[in-house]
Amino acid sequence: MQTEKATFGAGCFWGVEETFRNLEGVLSTAVGYAGGAGENPTYEDVCTDKTGHAEVVEVEFDPSQVSYDELLDVFWSNHNPTALNRQGPDIGTQYRSVIFHHSPAQEAAAKASKDKIDKSGRFNRPVITQIEPAPKFWRAEDYHQRYLQKRGQSHCAI
Repeated sequence: MQTEKATFGAGCFWGVEETFRNLEGVLSTAVGYAGGAGENPTYEDVCTDKTGHAEVVEVEFDPSQVSYDELLDVFWSNHNPTALNRQGPDIGTQYRSVIFHHSPAQEAAAKASKDKIDKSGRFNRPVITQIEPAPKFWRAEDYHQRYLQKRGQSHCAI
């Protein structure tokens, strides 16, 4: 079986992970940090809003069961891509909307998808989601992994 990775930032990573983890064709998820400066950041480092890292979910998926375009649809449906550096009550660059692509095909799909959603009229403001090459992924501390599942929750109370 050939697998692929996808990396998305859509606010607090707990709910984002739970959403992707429950999709058929998703083999594994991990929450972590990407897109900032410095090595091996901690949650406390990232929360200072000084490292530039985003809270992200790295998704390993089987493209024969779920396509990257389907993952993009889930991404757009589960956060506000017009909010700059915030989702709900969470504010800071770590909560930005970002797609980190792992291949030229993912980059093209992400850009086309963003353009389509932006022109759809679904949102009253422009979509500001960043689309960038996937940088080093720093896995978050163990207590963040499957955080909601460990607590018997299916979503964050926002």
